[in-house]
Amino acid sequence: MSHYILAIIAIFIIYILLLLPGKMPKEVDDRLWTSYYAHRGLHEKDKSIPENSMEAFKKAVNAGYGIEMDLNLTADGKIIVFHDDNLSRLCGVDQLITDCTYEELKEFHLESTEEKIPLFEDVLKMVDGQVPLIVELKNTKNLNELCSKTAEMLDDYEGLYCVESFQPLIVRWFYKNRPDVVRGQLSVGRKSLKEFDVKLWQWLLIISFGTNIITRPHFMAFYHGDARRKLGLFLFHLLTGRLVGWTVQDTDDIEYCKKKFDVIIFEYFKP
Repeated sequence: MSHYILAIIAIFIIYILLLLPGKMPKEVDDRLWTSYYAHRGLHEKDKSIPENSMEAFKKAVNAGYGIEMDLNLTADGKIIVFHDDNLSRLCGVDQLITDCTYEELKEFHLESTEEKIPLFEDVLKMVDGQVPLIVELKNTKNLNELCSKTAEMLDDYEGLYCVESFQPLIVRWFYKNRPDVVRGQLSVGRKSLKEFDVKLWQWLLIISFGTNIITRPHFMAFYHGDARRKLGLFLFHLLTGRLVGWTVQDTDDIEYCKKKFDVIIFEYFKP
């Protein structure tokens, strides 16, 4: 066998070792993988029910859908359910979440409705294990604090959940500190990089599965529009890793998404 072929085999073996998923915790409830998840709750396109609001979460629970939500950290260390770093898009105020205390945030309304930014602990009390949760931790400057406080709340939660993040250091935190919690790495393809505001260096590591060796995710959560012809995703799935597709709408190829992904996160329709 030539040195060239041996080199190719060696590189392939190293690549497989890099992208290996984590060993799934024992006795993981199948509902985690058989549910549809409402993206930021069952919110409305016309903004009458805002994303990541208590009303959107209650509506998802009543319809029997799992819930995907986003966690962020306030200036006084409260965990809130809110996607953006800035309040401008949803509350019309140009302020950073990390510069506001929770008491200050209580003054603002979501999308000109009566809904306000909820505390994570209040959402957990309301859901109360009725549907499974996908909990995304946002990339904050105090990520260790966000991780540890989130983990402590989830330790006392009796419902079904998993965690995910675009930030590999957050996924690694759970790998090291809560190995029995199902964890996932969020990612997108190159064509959607700017749309989702992911740093290039971070994306290059994630898309090559280069961070898997330090995070060992149980699932990859990938933007469905970029998932076609991705060898890494195929191999990750072949190696028993799970695939989560986000965010699917009724104008997308739903049948393809059902075949490609173990779990679908949807928005603006009821699958």
